[in-house]
Amino acid sequence: MTDQRSQAEIVRQSLKRRYRKERRFRAYGILAIAIALSALVVLFTDIIGKGYTGFTKTTITMEVNLDGEMMYLDDATDEKQMKMADFVEPLLQALIKQVPGATEENREAVRDLLNPYASNELREMLQANPDWLGTTQTLTVLAHTDVDVYAKHAGDSAYSIKLSERQQQWVDQLIEKGVVQTSFNDVFFTSGDSRDPSRAGILGAVVGSLLTMIVTLVLSFPIGVAAAIYLEEFAPQNKLTDFIEVNINNLAAVPSIIFGLLGLAVFINLFGMPRSVPVVGGLVLTLMTLPTIIISSRAAIKSVPPSIREAAEGIGASKMQVVLHHVLPLAMPGMLTGSIIGMAQALGETAPLLLIGMVAFIVDVPGGFFESATVLPVQVFLWAGSPELAFIERASAAIMVLLAFLVSMNALAIGLRKRLERRW
Repeated sequence: MTDQRSQAEIVRQSLKRRYRKERRFRAYGILAIAIALSALVVLFTDIIGKGYTGFTKTTITMEVNLDGEMMYLDDATDEKQMKMADFVEPLLQALIKQVPGATEENREAVRDLLNPYASNELREMLQANPDWLGTTQTLTVLAHTDVDVYAKHAGDSAYSIKLSERQQQWVDQLIEKGVVQTSFNDVFFTSGDSRDPSRAGILGAVVGSLLTMIVTLVLSFPIGVAAAIYLEEFAPQNKLTDFIEVNINNLAAVPSIIFGLLGLAVFINLFGMPRSVPVVGGLVLTLMTLPTIIISSRAAIKSVPPSIREAAEGIGASKMQVVLHHVLPLAMPGMLTGSIIGMAQALGETAPLLLIGMVAFIVDVPGGFFESATVLPVQVFLWAGSPELAFIERASAAIMVLLAFLVSMNALAIGLRKRLERRW
């Protein structure tokens, strides 16, 4: 009886130690998840806290007298006169009337409240409405970047206010009068890059990313799927195929900047292709994405039960018919999921594109695959390194847009997998 009790006690003590280890392991897992979630919360809080103001702009609304004599303009349809006309003076005179206490003596201080591109906005408005010449119109133009920073971040020590005390008082009074207002920043989504933060937008980068992703998808998906089908269904098992498989797995772990060096050496230096164009960027990202697509496609093909192949062969189907009519349709959900995840990874890459010249300052929105362009991650890189603090909120806002694209692509991959997958 004593031996049985001692044995039972040993078992109980062993179970207690096992349960304690299990509880500790579970606690470590919960702690790891909590740390990861905390890091994500800190990251998103920082990005959103800095970037949400990038989705708003500061404008000045006032009544502008479009006097032809003041602008040295007789005919608004004459292109030569429009190029030589003075579009700053009517805006400046209108603003002087709105600023309390402003006179011609401090006109330069008042002028610094206007955006340098406000005259271009007025020119475009008058070109679209030539009958406005000689009339008074209520117009809304962009405020200067310094005014924009002050209106959004007054009191924030992270931003240096460059306006003088008198100008700050003017802006406060104009805000109270409703002349200076903040609204949704449509410029951020409808224009390309600019040296002026208030005029900088992501449209050029978004179009460049779209063109680059189209090239990447058109090349990487069919090549990757074809390579996976051959290696899994047709290739003989020998040293050559083993060597190819090992190298595919190794390529998936190669740093992305190596693919940038490869693209620089092969596509630009050897083949003489132009720098900073979506075609070259798409080719480089294709090389980087192919290993991921091949590996995921092979895993999807392996998941198809052998009974499917045996049943198809049993009714007389050829090897090609088995693959194309039975294996490929069943493996396609997994292939699509892997491809979308690979494309999302390519969308967020910066290093390989820097080496092929897509870091250039591009103002115009690209109109084709062979026009100079940049991509969204590179645009974030350029803005984050700018000495202008106003670009920080633009960079954070662009990061939010990029994250939205990545989350959407991953959600699409999960949705396709859930919708198309079949269980046996």
